[in-house]
Amino acid sequence: MSLSFYYEFTAPASTTAEELEKFLRDVEQLAKSLGFEPAMVLNVPFDTPERRDFSHRLGGSFTVQDERLKGAAIPAAGQLRDHDQIAGEGRLIPEHGVVLVVTDERGCESCFGFFNFPEQVVDIHDSVLADTGLDGQWWFRDFVDSPDSRYREIAAHFQRKGYLSWIKDEFR
Repeated sequence: MSLSFYYEFTAPASTTAEELEKFLRDVEQLAKSLGFEPAMVLNVPFDTPERRDFSHRLGGSFTVQDERLKGAAIPAAGQLRDHDQIAGEGRLIPEHGVVLVVTDERGCESCFGFFNFPEQVVDIHDSVLADTGLDGQWWFRDFVDSPDSRYREIAAHFQRKGYLSWIKDEFR
C-alpha cells in the first residue's frame, strides 16, 4: 500500500483561461524557487485527436456516470475515453486546459491546474447521453505519491486564492 497526497481545484465558469494562466505563472515562479525544474505553464485547447491524447497525460480525469451511457450508446468522437457500456461511465475529455507541470529531481512530473469540460456528453446524433454537472466551472483533481512538502506549498497557493476545493494528505 502506498500513501498519496490528493488535491482538487475548481474555478468559477466566469474565470477566463487568461486569468488562470496569470495565476499559474505566479505558482510557476514559486515552484521554481522550491527547486522544481523544469516547471512550465500550458494553456491549450484540446481540439485535435493528438491534443486530446495529450490531455490524458496531464491527468485530472473526470468520471461521468449516467444510465444513458449503458448499452449501445455511442458518444460523439472526442468526448469520452475508457467508455464502459456495462457500467454506464467514462472519463470525460477536457475541452481546454490551463496547467502547471512541475518536474522534481528524479524527473517525475506532476500537474496542477484547471480543465474545462463539456457540460453534456452527446451521441453521434447530438442527443444528450449524460450531464456532467460541472456547469462550465474549471475542475482538476490529481495526486502525487510523495511526502515532499513542496507539493503542499503549491496546493496552499491554490488555497489562498480560493481555488482549492478538496485535499487529502495520507502522509499526515
